[in-house]
Amino acid sequence: MAPTTETDAGPSAARSRALLALVVIATALVVIDMTIVTIGLADIQADLGGTLADIQWVVVAYMITMGAVTQVTGTLSDRLGRRGVYLTGIALFTLASLACGSTPNALVLDFARAVQGIGGAILMSNALPLLSHAYDGQRRNMAIATWTTMSTAAGLIAPLLGGTLIDVLDWRAIFLINLPFGIAAFAIGLRTLPRDAGSGGKIGSLDWGGTALLIAGLAVLNFALLRGEQQGWTASSTLIQLAVAVALLAAFVVVQRRVRNPTLDLQLFTKLAFTGAAFTIFMSRVLTIGGTVYFVQYFQNSLHLSPTASGVLLAPVFIAQMAAGMLGGKMQAWLPSGHVIAIGYACKAVGAAWMALTFGPTTQAWSLVFPLLLWGTGGGIAGAPIFAVAMT
Repeated sequence: MAPTTETDAGPSAARSRALLALVVIATALVVIDMTIVTIGLADIQADLGGTLADIQWVVVAYMITMGAVTQVTGTLSDRLGRRGVYLTGIALFTLASLACGSTPNALVLDFARAVQGIGGAILMSNALPLLSHAYDGQRRNMAIATWTTMSTAAGLIAPLLGGTLIDVLDWRAIFLINLPFGIAAFAIGLRTLPRDAGSGGKIGSLDWGGTALLIAGLAVLNFALLRGEQQGWTASSTLIQLAVAVALLAAFVVVQRRVRNPTLDLQLFTKLAFTGAAFTIFMSRVLTIGGTVYFVQYFQNSLHLSPTASGVLLAPVFIAQMAAGMLGGKMQAWLPSGHVIAIGYACKAVGAAWMALTFGPTTQAWSLVFPLLLWGTGGGIAGAPIFAVAMT
């Protein structure tokens, strides 16, 4: 289906803006929940019990299910209609947030987080197609720039939000705060999402087996990595777990080569542009989300900052990310996307080197502001062009 613009017979300008707001809100909820829980792990452990490795599944369960089912949920949206699937994703994410915030124990919390990840996968896999249908040309670039900037900023502001909620209220608030935003997103979706019948096709032909292998392989791999220090990296239990994970992931690759509708189309990686975009998006998530997690741990454990103070120290990152993200969108009108991405990652590399030389147990917090600013600026510039390349 050809994309429509505000001047075509498709969505009006107001409807397009409302759709952009919906995608931004929904994506922000998903991204915030990737990192906000890291601030609350200690409080969750103190309340529900268990070891730190056990509690880390609150993070891992969410990431595994979201990553593993993204392709399936995208195909479901194509076949069943994007409107219905997207609304289901909002409802699933919101209800799972309620379950997380009212959980009686760690096991229920881990399960609810896994369900929340499935809802997040639905929202993330539909974000770009919805924007691509509503906008065209440079307007599409700017819409994607707005989306990536706001979603990345949401992930970076999550530690500050989480720290404040935990200090003022309780760790359960980091999940329950999703409820009003989820309800608002559902209401906006009912009014703005275009009605579509989908392409049809049997959902039974989807790659459910491949998805299950991917989830199992990633779960066992993460279990081994989380337990490795406790069990011993050369212990037989750790080595067996790693071997099982490799076997499951190898079986996943074999299945992908044989099924008609694979979870991961390996043929796409024969295209250099796609492979480069996929790798860059992967690294962007590793650096942005993973970096934020470890920044918070450093601030709290080495510099002995409170959760709220740790979030405040990260403010330069998301402020720079938001401003530079819009700049990155505009730069695509002047320079090839690859050049814009290179400029962004060059800034990020300089910021990373600066932080590597600055971090230490006696570092003054104020001295981290400028390298964090540079780090955020680089991520903002590169963010939108990465997704533009992936879409084309």
